[in-house]
Amino acid sequence: MPAPSEGIDIAQSILQRLRAGWTSKNSLLCVGLDPVRERLPAAFRSGPDGFRDFCCAIVDATAGEACAFKPQAAHFAAVGAEDQLAEVIAYIHARHPDVPVILDAKRGDIGATAEFYAIEAFQRYGADIVTVNPYLGPESLEPFLAFPDRGVAILCRTSNPGNAWIQCHPEDDPVFLRVARSVAEWNERGNLMLVAGATYPEDMARIRSVAPTVPLLVPGIGAQGGDLRAVLEAGLDARGQGLLISASRSILYAGAGEDFASAAQEAAVKLRDSISRCARDLLRRSA
Repeated sequence: MPAPSEGIDIAQSILQRLRAGWTSKNSLLCVGLDPVRERLPAAFRSGPDGFRDFCCAIVDATAGEACAFKPQAAHFAAVGAEDQLAEVIAYIHARHPDVPVILDAKRGDIGATAEFYAIEAFQRYGADIVTVNPYLGPESLEPFLAFPDRGVAILCRTSNPGNAWIQCHPEDDPVFLRVARSVAEWNERGNLMLVAGATYPEDMARIRSVAPTVPLLVPGIGAQGGDLRAVLEAGLDARGQGLLISASRSILYAGAGEDFASAAQEAAVKLRDSISRCARDLLRRSA
């Protein structure tokens, strides 16, 4: 059995930990950590630990506003910074243990390869949650579910425009709804999530209808054009929670100079508050 993350209470399910953050911080904001060397402030571009130091500074600046952090594995691996990724996650656990870490890796395979992907995510990197691709079937998910103290965010209706090629077929019972129904059935431990893009709010509403208590990780707000109000109308659960609305570039690169961290905090506060105001308005209207 894998060792739990240091400082994490495994008696709580992932859903319970997320609800605690949604409630205590009044935040549905997930801060993405997708560093690109050319876009970092100059002080972080040349040193050997630039990705780590930049991301840790962003974490400290935005932890008060974030219900989760979501580092993107490929952004680190492409430049040989896997050890820095592990250090960033360890830093979050040590300094901000109430904020779950979602490793955005979108892994998907079967057998021993899937087992090693799970070990990579949960033991090497120490992630609390990992994104996975379900399109090899349930057996591709089993190695991740063998870690009962960790979460699995399963791709469902992604935000990219080409996803309908597979996710929306067949028309009478599309793959994304089949995935959502199955995840709702499997979620006995409260550690499963669905990835539902902000760019398709009507389909998000269909997902919410068949998976009413499953948290939704929502990319696509901002650069991809997702509408915040439409997302909240479609995806909020019965508690007025249930969403992790992901923002990366708009927060990471809100400032390019020495004030980059304070600019990131300001951007995170602004987006968190916009989400909260809109959610409150929708709840009042539906009361």
